[in-house]
Amino acid sequence: MNLGNILRSRRKEKGLTLKELSTKTNLSEGFLSQVENNVKSMSIPNLMKVCDALDAEIDPIFNELKNRQSLFVFPKKDWGDIDIPHTGFATKRLSPPESRSVIDSAVIILEPGKSIPVRKNIKNSQEVISVLQGRLELIHADETITLTEGDSVHFWTEMKDQSITNTGATNTIIIWVGTL
Repeated sequence: MNLGNILRSRRKEKGLTLKELSTKTNLSEGFLSQVENNVKSMSIPNLMKVCDALDAEIDPIFNELKNRQSLFVFPKKDWGDIDIPHTGFATKRLSPPESRSVIDSAVIILEPGKSIPVRKNIKNSQEVISVLQGRLELIHADETITLTEGDSVHFWTEMKDQSITNTGATNTIIIWVGTL
């Protein structure tokens, strides 16, 4: 977990909006939003202002930062334990939401014939797909690329025309990584 996520969580626990926290701290709403989204850092004096406004002690926040999980393991033996819902695909994120500030990653399992479109509201992003098992077709703008077990591709997200489809006869398992 990082400082921005901790502060957002504490603010929401108190039922405060960014605007209300901004008023209490004399820090701009935009700055507080950037801190919560891990775009900007906060000085100790400003952190103390925020903690005061949230009625939060600073020591537990530092301890939470110090004790954050920094390593996540998803062993291959767990791949088969993923239930695929009626949508025909399952996503197993490789880290919890509070740890995703720069990149997102997942193991994705697609049933034969199933497709997934581009991520919504993601611009200027890069993605990597590596096929662990099966066969996959990537449509990226006006290109169609077929990938099989062991193949990987690195590309810039194409908002309008992008999807992946399992074109094989069995489940396809991929590792997917994308910048946020």
